[in-house]
Parts: sequence; C-alpha cells; structure tokens
Amino acid sequence: MKSKFLKAAFAVIAAGALMACCPEKENNTAQEAATPAAQPATETAAQPAPEKDMNKLNLTAEWDKVFPLSEKVEHSKVTFKNHFGIELAADLYIPKDTSLKANGKFPAIAVSGPFGAIKEQSSGLYAQHMAERGFLTIAFDPSFTGESGGEPRYMNSPDINTEDFMASVDFLSTRDDVDPERIGIIGICGWGGMAINAAGIDTRVKATVASTMYDMSRVTANGYFDQANNAKARNEMRKALMAQRTKEFKDGKYELAGGVVDPLPADAPFFVKDYYDYYKTPRGYHKRSLNSNMGWIKSAGTSLLNTKLLAYANEIESAVLVIHGEKAHSRYFSEGAFEKMTGKKVKVPAKLDPAKNWNMTVGNKELMILPGAVHTDLYDDVNGRIPYDKMEEFFKANLK
Repeated sequence: MKSKFLKAAFAVIAAGALMACCPEKENNTAQEAATPAAQPATETAAQPAPEKDMNKLNLTAEWDKVFPLSEKVEHSKVTFKNHFGIELAADLYIPKDTSLKANGKFPAIAVSGPFGAIKEQSSGLYAQHMAERGFLTIAFDPSFTGESGGEPRYMNSPDINTEDFMASVDFLSTRDDVDPERIGIIGICGWGGMAINAAGIDTRVKATVASTMYDMSRVTANGYFDQANNAKARNEMRKALMAQRTKEFKDGKYELAGGVVDPLPADAPFFVKDYYDYYKTPRGYHKRSLNSNMGWIKSAGTSLLNTKLLAYANEIESAVLVIHGEKAHSRYFSEGAFEKMTGKKVKVPAKLDPAKNWNMTVGNKELMILPGAVHTDLYDDVNGRIPYDKMEEFFKANLK
C-alpha cells in the first residue's frame, strides 16, 4: 500500500505544494474540508485574505505553545527584518542561568522548523531546552508563515528561507547580551537542509545542528526515496506547476494544497501515521501551523524544483552535527548531506545496538544515528529521543 501513498505524494509535489514531511492523499477536496478531532475549526477558503499590512505583525500575547513554559528561562517576543524586507516574528528565550556568559555576553542559537511548522511547535521546544542549558535562543517563524510577515501567505523559497536564518544571525549578533563570535543555528526537518545551506554562506555561524532533516530541493525534484529522479517525471511536475500558476493568476487567488492527510486512512504507511500523530492530535496541533491545517500554496514548489540546496556543503568550514533516527523514512537525507559535506560514504550497520547511538565523524562534521528512533521522535519530548545533552556538548565545544 505504500506505493499508493508515494504516488499521491508525488502528485502533490507536482502541484508544487510538497508538505515538507507530509505526504498527501489523493482527495484534496475532502482533506481541505477536514479538521482534527477536538481541535479548532480551520479556514477552508482557497486563500486567506491578505492582511492590510503584513509589516505590522499581529503577535499573540498569551502563551500558546504545544509545550509548557519553563521556569528556567525568561520569554518574550521579538521581531526583525530579513534582507527582503520581510518582518520575522520570533520567541526569545533568555536563560536565568548565566554560567555560560563571558564578559557579560551569552552564546546564542537560532532555531527553526520543521518545514510547514511554526515556532509554537518543535523549534520553540528546542530553543527553550537550549536556553535552559545556558544559551540565549530564538525560535522564529519563516517568511510567509506563522506570525511572520510576507505575502502571499504560505509561500516558500529556498533563497528567502536561507536568508531567514541569516537574518536571525543579524539580530543575534547585534544584541548587547550576545557574543557575535559564539552563534549557532538548529534546523529541524526541512529546515535542517536550510540550516546547512545557511552555514554554507554565513561565516558568522560557528556551529550547526540539523535534526531529522529533509533536503527539500531533493525531495521536490526527485520525489520520496528518489523514485521520481528522472527528466520525464520532473518535466511532468513542471507542466503541472505551470498549469497551476496560470490557473491561480486567472482566478486571482491562490489555492492551498492541504496539510497532513486527515482523516487518516487505515492502510496508511507508518511514516504518514507518524506525521498525523504529531500534527493532527493534541500532541502537536496548532491553529497557525500549515502542516496541521491547510498547508502550502499549490504552486509554492516552483523554486524548490529549480534550485538545489547544499550546493556548497563541501565548503562549510564550521562544525556541523547531523542527527537522525535509525527507523526514520527520511534518514537518507541526513546521510546524503553528510556525504556532501565530507566526501565520505556513509555505511550505517544494518542492525544497531539499541542501547548505543551510532556515530561517524569526519573532521568537525558528525553524523549521529539514534537506534530505533523514527522521524517525529525528534519533534518533541514524548519518547525522550532528542539528544539535548549531545547538542549542549556540541555547541559548548564549538561556541567558545
């Protein structure tokens, strides 16, 4: 049955609305009308009406994360602009523990992802945990999503999204309480690839963590598991994308592709159930999350289909830690990125010791495989698999 869902996923990619880690089922109409049980109703219009001025961000005052606020941090909301003039919204976490301060300044980390998620989900959780460990952190909403600005809404771009990470470094490096020589970044899922891409251009980034990563350009151009990695398949995607662009221009509105499949078919493969379990249940559902609700614009995949991320990954001089679950369907993205950075072939043993992480190190690049872990185990703390201790050790060693 897996092939049926892969075919549907490829169809979504061809429509330009790959849900970054969220394969679709074929009936988009039913999917767009669906809402998760016991969750707020979601908008079903083709494209939400644009706000009068997206430069004037509407930031929620209440704590509305999918995780509780820690007593070990001070939290506030901040905004900053990227080089495209888009105002980004972020949560700032300042540690009450000042042990890592040097000359009155903290080491700092910017976090984003997963692709199609918001800062109230996984990225905020990571940011808060790292702040508890002494790092000043921000978790930001990418351009066009969440509480950040940018129109049209629910668009993506490998260039602009890489710039979003660079803008976060702009913000952090100019704060009085941050040491500009001790800044790192964390990218989760599709933003793991964006983080490595940012590290390839931004020499201010001294250390990067890519957790349960996707290479969004690879999956868009090649399909899941590279099963559509041929010119004929890509040309069909291009035709579908261009037809969609023409339709949207003619209609004067954008169409949304839908988020994670809902209701969940009984015969869905595990990796689809894996996403549903996070995005469509109280575990990770959020009313502003694209993956939890209506997803990306259908024609949003144009740039990802025509632009390759990680083009200069082999030239990254700073430290990079790539983390993935052994049983994650997406593990091949991390292995591929590591191979690009190091030029060394990754050969993970067929069977891992369940009590021991598998590591491969080449210079200051490290790949860590967590035995038995699946993709969304690294989204939250439900199964206790996110290796915070390892990340703390990595950043302390490289942000000094």
